[in-house]
Amino acid sequence: MTVLPRIAGPAAALAVAALALFAASAASATVEVREVVSKSGIAAWLVEDHSNPVLSVSFGFRAGGSRDPAGKEGLAELTSVLLDEGAGGMNALTFQKKLERLSIRLEFEVGRDQFRGTLRTLSRNRDTAFETIGLALTQPRFDADAVERMRGSLLSSFLGKTRQPRYLARRAFWSSAYPGHPYGRPVSGTEKSLGAIVRADLQRFVADNFARDNLFIGVVGDVTPAQLSALLDKAFGGLPPKQNPRPVPAAAPKLQGGIVVERFDAPQSVAVFGQPGLPRRHPDYYAAYILNHIMGGGGFTSRLYREIREKRGLAYSVYSYLWPLRRSALMLGGVATQNARVAESVKIVRAEWAHMAREGPTAEELAAAKKYLTGSYPLRFSSSSRIADMLVGVQFEGLGRGYFAKRNGYIEKVTLADVRRVARSLLKPDRLTFFIVGKPAGL
Repeated sequence: MTVLPRIAGPAAALAVAALALFAASAASATVEVREVVSKSGIAAWLVEDHSNPVLSVSFGFRAGGSRDPAGKEGLAELTSVLLDEGAGGMNALTFQKKLERLSIRLEFEVGRDQFRGTLRTLSRNRDTAFETIGLALTQPRFDADAVERMRGSLLSSFLGKTRQPRYLARRAFWSSAYPGHPYGRPVSGTEKSLGAIVRADLQRFVADNFARDNLFIGVVGDVTPAQLSALLDKAFGGLPPKQNPRPVPAAAPKLQGGIVVERFDAPQSVAVFGQPGLPRRHPDYYAAYILNHIMGGGGFTSRLYREIREKRGLAYSVYSYLWPLRRSALMLGGVATQNARVAESVKIVRAEWAHMAREGPTAEELAAAKKYLTGSYPLRFSSSSRIADMLVGVQFEGLGRGYFAKRNGYIEKVTLADVRRVARSLLKPDRLTFFIVGKPAGL
């Protein structure tokens, strides 16, 4: 028997309902995804479940930090933190009190390629909740006091990050991998760029990017298709039909090998390393996904973890992952270790990269990776909000509504010959580039 904590109030009810929702889906990793199209033509993917009075919504636009104008880096980020700081006839305090009173959670976040929003509400408040989305997206106020308050918050966050070696290493990586390209600019901005943003910039970002032809929606929970159809028009019907995007050209990362060191007074050094990767829609992506799991994405079972942490105790963690951007692709990794042992860690990473490229994984490693990747997949279906996020993510990648049922089959189809072939073609030890922040000895 599962015992839930004793709680009270609408917010607590929302939390408990969300916790219970989709227990069956989590066990089976199967969800029925329906497409709902409103009268005005707005489409959303719906996973319907009436076992609890909860509704989770995820929505997004292809409009991340890569669309910030040069010199105005952080524009998308500043926009995201201002959308709930007043809209329509409500100032920031009135808007947020309304959300709090009705236990509506509305949040926004930004990446390089995406601008995402999430909503969680009790189903009895869904009409008001969807109206709130519409106000935030189509009538943001950008009042002067709110702009300055949130600008100050982002500036404070930025200054704090400049004292973190991991942030400095990542910033050095991106700026060097994509010089002169939008991907090379900091999504969170800089002290200078955040100070240069004015209200008209915020208004232009919204007008150019928040449009119906640039919109992806996932909805999970207590709502019927007919009800959702009306709600979609309520939330998104006021958006313009077409976006006016700032172009982001395709770019190959300029990673030609070597080591870049930025001196920082700390007992440990942080290293970020990477090389070119594969696009998400590449036919070899699943083979590369399995390869990365074996190399550094599999936590305690990965080769890098075994060689660097278990055998030598050089670092607490070491990892790698694939990062397929919309206009480029990377394979990245990271490790942090004592200054005296950085050179040894770098040497081992390079050696393992070369060994995997030359020989590929073993049959035992492939079998273990497949078992984990297929067996752990149902754990992603652990809540309505996570499923809603996945619905939008699959739409962004153009993978189709049947993806959830087919995904494990894609993993199972990959053969040992496939992974070894991809290891030879993908892994480039000579192009593996390290960006290290600290006081590394011997480098």
